[in-house]
Amino acid sequence: MSPFANFIAGSWAGSDRLIDNVNPSDTNDLIGRYAQATPDQVEAAVAAAHDALPAWNAKGLEARADVLDRVGRELMARAEELGAQLSREEGKPLAEGKGEVYRAGQFFTYYAGEVLRQIGDTAQSVRQGVDITVTREPVGVVAVISPWNFPMATACWKIAPALAFGNAVVWKPANQTPASAWALAEIFSRQDIPAGLFNLVMGSGGSVGGRLAAHPQVNAISFTGSVEVGRQVAAAAISNLTKLQMEMGSKNPLLVMEDADLDIAAALAVSGAFGGTGQKCTASSRLIVHEAVHDDFVERCVARARALEVGHALEPKTEIGPVVSAQQLDSNLDYVALARSAGCELVTGGGRLERATPGFFMEPTLFTGTRNDMRVNQEEMFGPIACVIPASGFEEAVAIANDTRYGLTAGIVTRSIAYATEFRRRSRSGCVMVNLPTAGTDYHVPFGGMKMSSYGPREQGAYAAEFYTTVKTAYIQPGPVA
Repeated sequence: MSPFANFIAGSWAGSDRLIDNVNPSDTNDLIGRYAQATPDQVEAAVAAAHDALPAWNAKGLEARADVLDRVGRELMARAEELGAQLSREEGKPLAEGKGEVYRAGQFFTYYAGEVLRQIGDTAQSVRQGVDITVTREPVGVVAVISPWNFPMATACWKIAPALAFGNAVVWKPANQTPASAWALAEIFSRQDIPAGLFNLVMGSGGSVGGRLAAHPQVNAISFTGSVEVGRQVAAAAISNLTKLQMEMGSKNPLLVMEDADLDIAAALAVSGAFGGTGQKCTASSRLIVHEAVHDDFVERCVARARALEVGHALEPKTEIGPVVSAQQLDSNLDYVALARSAGCELVTGGGRLERATPGFFMEPTLFTGTRNDMRVNQEEMFGPIACVIPASGFEEAVAIANDTRYGLTAGIVTRSIAYATEFRRRSRSGCVMVNLPTAGTDYHVPFGGMKMSSYGPREQGAYAAEFYTTVKTAYIQPGPVA
């Protein structure tokens, strides 16, 4: 099997350092061997990106828009093929893998349109005869550091706006999902773009990510990952005053009020908590339930969770795939043991599952009898584990929901307009869902959180311009009329 190389300065660049990419649904299935970028290759990628900027910005707007549109349309056309590959290496069910690749394509087609919607402002000066224009210009070289749980979608919602607004990209994907990254790089390798405009440097966070974060020629960093790694990125970047955009941890609440339709509430909770094997930053890990409906709600959730089909990601009947790695599975099982030792009641799941192929399969797991101050309700577990927290009423439920260092998404299930309106106003989270799962957002509107979930400008939609551009104000005094 030939190794898969990095893409630097318009050419494929191999390396003596390789990692094996193994299918988490079947650890006997070797997907491929992927090059790990050397320090010299990271330097070369940043230099190439810097050199490509003038040529990219010299291209007309339509030419730039056409590049993004072609990339997006190819991703959508190949969603079935590339989605199967994504599911094979990440472990999410086939339908989710295909949907993610299609959504990745939509980011590119959306931002192809944004290329043509870059319109500046004018103003009158307080000084007679002086005109003012306000325009946006690219920040320069953007380092993209993306996670494994959405290896296509998250990367593309960073790369597409970066290029749309005139920047060059050096991309470090997660080492758990290099095949999806390489597939996108291969699409870019066939585009009519300046050499070095788009670069793929695969490798570990410590060797490649850290070098990018501290690089003086990197003008902006868009990062998605944990708070702990985010702090390291920020510490490395601050010496260069590098612009930062970071999406980090979460501990998302779903409130179930006494007036909720409990079948709908249970469906939303199970989908939000266990979809994607719970490996979503928007997953519902804290289910805050009015005590009047607590037992009925739990009963419905248990029935739905036990009915979920856990299996190989590429099997059509699979609803929950494996977790991404042995390390992640061990972490999940440690949290199960922690919850039980703290006195939580395990009402379903909690264990590893054996299937026809060796993989990292885990039962959807639900605990009751939990308190919000427990570690399992304060730390991001990133697995198919949810905890039910009882609340005496709306006020206590809102207080519990906000009692966390995170603030990405939050949801409420209720028939009450008053509850919905008040929760939307008082929730300390960046995205609020009413009668919808906490997991699931649109690509044309801003995405991001509060508190330690996010740092810097929002991602997605037109709001992405705040990060990928810098504002220039020009004062002009026309000369005398001839």
